[in-house]
Formats: sequence, structure tokens, C-alpha cells
Amino acid sequence: MIAEVIVDITNSMVDKIFDYYASEDVTVGQRVIVPFGKRNIQGFVINLKQETTVDEEKLKNIISTVDDYPLILPEHIEIMHFMVKKYHLRFVDCLRLFIPAQLRSENVKPLVKTYIIVSGDPQKFKKTVRSNAKNLLALCEYIKPNQSYLKSELVSKFTQSAVSKLIENGILRQEKIEEKRTPPSIDIQCQKHKLTPLQQRAVDEIISDNSISLLFGVTGSGKTEVYMSVIEKVVQNGKNAIMLVPEISLTPQVLSNFRARFGNNVAILHSGLSVGERFDEWRRVLFGEAHIVVGARSAIFAPVKNLGVIIIDEEHETSYISESNPRYNTLHIAKFRSEYNNCPLVLASATPDIASYQKALSGEYKLLELPKRINDKPMPKIQIVDMLSEIRNGNTGMFSSALLFELDKCIKEKHQAMLFINRRGYSSFMRCTNCGYVAKCTDCDVTLVYHKKEDKLKCHYCGKRFKALTICPQCKSTAIRNGAIGTEQVVSALKEMYKDVPIFQMDNDTTRTKNAYQRILSEFGKSKPGILVGTQMIAKGHDFSDVTLVGIIDADQSLYHTDYKSTEKTFELITQMSGRAGRDKVEGKVILQTYAPRHYAYRFIANYDYKSFFDKELNIRKNTMFPPFTTILRLLFSSQNEEIVRETTKLCYNDIKHLRDEYLEDFVYLDAMKSPIRKIKNNIRYQILMRIKHTHENEIIDKIYKICDKYNKVSVFVEIDPQNLS
Repeated sequence: MIAEVIVDITNSMVDKIFDYYASEDVTVGQRVIVPFGKRNIQGFVINLKQETTVDEEKLKNIISTVDDYPLILPEHIEIMHFMVKKYHLRFVDCLRLFIPAQLRSENVKPLVKTYIIVSGDPQKFKKTVRSNAKNLLALCEYIKPNQSYLKSELVSKFTQSAVSKLIENGILRQEKIEEKRTPPSIDIQCQKHKLTPLQQRAVDEIISDNSISLLFGVTGSGKTEVYMSVIEKVVQNGKNAIMLVPEISLTPQVLSNFRARFGNNVAILHSGLSVGERFDEWRRVLFGEAHIVVGARSAIFAPVKNLGVIIIDEEHETSYISESNPRYNTLHIAKFRSEYNNCPLVLASATPDIASYQKALSGEYKLLELPKRINDKPMPKIQIVDMLSEIRNGNTGMFSSALLFELDKCIKEKHQAMLFINRRGYSSFMRCTNCGYVAKCTDCDVTLVYHKKEDKLKCHYCGKRFKALTICPQCKSTAIRNGAIGTEQVVSALKEMYKDVPIFQMDNDTTRTKNAYQRILSEFGKSKPGILVGTQMIAKGHDFSDVTLVGIIDADQSLYHTDYKSTEKTFELITQMSGRAGRDKVEGKVILQTYAPRHYAYRFIANYDYKSFFDKELNIRKNTMFPPFTTILRLLFSSQNEEIVRETTKLCYNDIKHLRDEYLEDFVYLDAMKSPIRKIKNNIRYQILMRIKHTHENEIIDKIYKICDKYNKVSVFVEIDPQNLS
């Protein structure tokens, strides 16, 4: 038998299928050890066949199998072929997505503990023990017939020799048991609610066929109950489910809800787990011990067999698109898996992606709506505050008078508040007001963010740290001023104002340690009154019944990015954040602070009018020929040698100009330039941007990949509809 093998080497030159002789016990999806050049390396069996075109004298034998069972499903191999073709990826980079990295390196093993079972009569044996054998006598007194104990605990209490003596005499026996390392969740009660007519209709429509549904429901409309009801029916029918959430911060709460409903039938997969937890959860899915997978983006590759439904919560989120190698769009993988398994795919959001909603209106997706909150609870009222007017009235602080008034009221009534500022650190930069010098990273073309707790300037791209400025390095002035505020500065100000109120900070700086998400959310949930300050990780999905106030500190931050989606992202983020308030009995209030109160986005946000916003935004996109009416392609070139990267970009641009001449009607825009962030981690970055119509899109993209393959002196990435053009 001949096995087709992909060797586990990250090198485009050897990223191809190699044939090897295989014994009868080798199966598709197994890892194997194969001779490759002068060494033996690991590979993945992706197919078995009877014949080969390779000269028999050159064909080598598989040395051994690494595992007793296949780690990669046949479905995964099909996904691999799909991704290689669509994204022009290496085979091995795709295969590595399907199994935990630690398993490939064999740095993690099952957790096996030794238990001691009392199989004899310790009291009878005790009569034969000498009076000076105190540990042995104490052990006989401690253990009870037919009970089991952890061996390590008995040894620590009564010594190894005492335990061994009882084992030798048949009073005790040892048994090794594998224990699963279980990720923690928040301890909450999740009651099963009777579905409203609209929820029931959504559930019925989703399971009625295998189409793609867009569940468009306002915040607090009960989308989670729809998810769980659909999954419950799927599992009852003997099938499995994948439930995706955009942020790791959401998984503890979602996992808690799902565990309360489905018990140990739920596995969780995301990058925040420990090595052992991820290994155990992944194996539980592979072996069919868990039928429901909850996780972030990477969970779409979970080894789930017999899929019955895939649900993508907050489908508009950009975190579902991988912007590092291997680049992929989770939605594309989900569509492939739903077609492969002939199962429904549910996309859900209170603020759907413009392209998704357009497809729903055109009939490509099934549109299901939940336009009201459960029990007709009102949406929180949004008060727009003009911060320029605040300054004219003498208030130059970060909090408007309206927000201060509502905060005081919230605290006095022992409710909770959530304050949103999508910028971490204390301030966004440090500047000399004498000469204008701004501290920048030496390796990246970005300003350094000041973190007051550590008194350090940090680069949020490469992680480098520098001393905070006290004297300007250029003019020696001490007139140093901080830039725009971040979460750390907001928390610092609040602690001065409310000394007896628990105040929590949730951003990338405070959630790096294990279980930090669970700890912060759990402690905030118990604090009444309490204030949670955070970045976008607090804006979505969280359900705290006592949150009555949401404050948007700087609503304009994402509004003026050099990105065609900046207004859409602002609408999504503020609407989602506003939805955290007033989810229970007390009506919520939102204070939105802005320097541009007349911007059309805020008018629609204040009325929760997604449909009017969609009409306005779609009209702008149509007139300017931006997605969804075209596809944006970005070719990103990077190298530490600026001359080489500039020359490569120029040569590639000339090739694409010839391609544009061939497809003149399809190209809306083409240009080459320096990347907005010119340098990251000492790599100089140039880019080619183009917008192309959908008519011959696949042909053009295939030819662009071939053009890029010619240039291997620098790193070249092709990004399709990139979410970040900086």
C-alpha cells in the first residue's frame, strides 16, 4: 500500500505530497515517522492508494506510526485542500491548525493519577503491626474498607514505606486513572426558559433545512436561548454542534450557560487554556466524549464528527478573520463544514456585517429577526453628550457632567456600571510640549503607550519597553504631556472619586494570567455597587442583571480611522456596548461622549436603527465601489532591507498593471505605496492595494497568487478584504 504524506516542515520547497510504502496498520489521518533526506521526521498521512508514479527504487518505507489512532479526520483533509486552493497556503500550515501544537511536539501527556483502593481489612491487619510502627498504625486507623484515596496524599501523610507495606500484604491495591483537566467557568444558574413565539419560529426555521440563517436580534432578545434550543434538538438527534464566540473573555460565561444546560457534554477550545486543558478538551471531542464545542475562532477546526449545526455568535466581529499566517476567514471554513456535513449554519448578531445583511435581504441567507428584548424590556436610552460644549463650559476632564451625575446615582442605588474606552494603558503617547517630540518605538513606526502602573512606555506591536519620559531627549525640556486617555487612567480617576467602590479593569494588560477573565467577571458580578472599565472585550455578550449604566468615554476613537469600515465598526461597537445596560428589571441608561455629536452614525445609534444605518452605509459603498460591491486585495511586502522591499513592490506592481490591462473592466482601483505603519519589528512594509469587481474575481486572485510566488526575497502576504489596512 502507498501512503501520501505531508512532512511536518515549514518550507514551501518541500510542501508537497510524498509517497511512501505503508503497512496495513497505517490509516488516513495518522501521524507517522518517515525518512526524509538524512533524517527521520514526522509527517501526516492524507491518503492511501494502491499505485504510485514514483520509481520503486526511490520509494521508502514509513518507519512507524506516532499514534494508535488518526488525529486528523477525513473532513479535515478536505478542509486542507479547500484552504490551500482558496488562500494559497502551505499544506502543513493547514494541517497544524487541526491538532494542538503541544501534541505535535509531544510536550503534553494525559494526566494520570494513582489511586489506592482499600481491598482488605485494615483493622484486622493492624493487630499484627508492632507498636513502634506509628505511621503504619495511623494509616490502618485512617483508611476505611472499600474506600479510595489519592496515593500522593497518603504518602505525604503516612510515608511511602507504610503505604507499600499495606500494598504488599494485599490490604491496598493501586489503580491508575486518567483525569481530565477541566477549564473553569463562572458559577451561575442557567434556567431553561420557555421560548417566545419569535424564538420558537427562529429555532424551527433553523432546523427545518440546511441553509445559512442570519439571526438578527437586538441585544437582550434571547439569541443565546435560541442557540441552546437548536443545539439541544441537534444532540437529541445524535449529532454534534460547534458554537463560536468572538472573544476569549466571553467563553467563561457562555461555557457556564452551556454547562448548566448540557453538563459535561460541552468542551471548550481557545488559546487561553493551559496546555493540559486544551489537550484534554481536544481529545474529549475527538473521542466523542463531548458533543458540543464552545470556543473562539480556532474551534472551527475542532475534530467534531457528524456535525449537526454550526453557530457563529457576533458574526460581524473582525476577530473571526486570522490576520497572521495562516490567514483565513472563519466564515469560509464554517460554510465549507456545513456543506460537507449537510447541516445548518447560523450567523447571529445585533449588528450584522453589512455584507451579511445584504445577503439576507437578497435571499442568499435566511433572515430571522428578534426585534425586541425578552418580555418587551425597553432598550436603554442613549444620551449623546457634546464634549466640545463641556469644554466651553469649563469641564476639561474625561467625564462629562451627565456621566458623573449618572455614575453617582448608579452607585447610590447600589447598581453596577460599565465604562468603555477602547484604548489600554494610561495614555496613548508622551509628548514634549516644547519641541513636539513624541516617543516612538525603535523597532516599529508607532508611538509608545504610557503605562503608569509600571511607569513604562510600551510598544503594543512588538512588546518592547522603554523608560517613561521625564526629560525630552531632543531639547532637554521637562514639559512632558500625556496623550489620549486609556483604561488605566480611567480606573485611576474612578478610584480617587469612589474610594469604597470596587473598580475593575479588563483589557489585554489585566487578562494575561490564567483564569483572569473568570476572576474579573466573577468578582464584578458579585460587587454591588461596582464599576467595570474595559476595552472592546467588555462590549459583547456579557449579561449582568444589575448593570444599569454604560458610559462610552470616547465614542469617536474608531470613527476616523483610515478604513472604509470605520463607521460600521463604530456603529457595531457602541450598539453592542449599549446593550449591556438594563437587561433586567431596572431600565438602563447610556452616556455617549463625542466631539462630533452630529455625525450620522450617532443619530442611528441613538435610535438603535440598524436598518436605516445599513441603507445609508450601503449607498455610500455602492457609490464609492467598496465592499460588498467589490473585493479589496492587499499585497503586503516586508523585509528588513528597505531597498529590496521597495524594488520587489515595484516589480510586482508592474506585473499587476499588465494583469489589469487584461481585466480592465474588473479593476476599480490599483496603487502601490508605503504601508501606513511603515515599520513593525524592524521590518519595512510596503503594500499594493486594489479593488476588483466580482465578475472574474477568482481568476484574478489566482493569477495574483502566481505573480507573488515569483518574489521570494521578501515576505509577501495576500490579504482578501483585510480588516485592518494599517
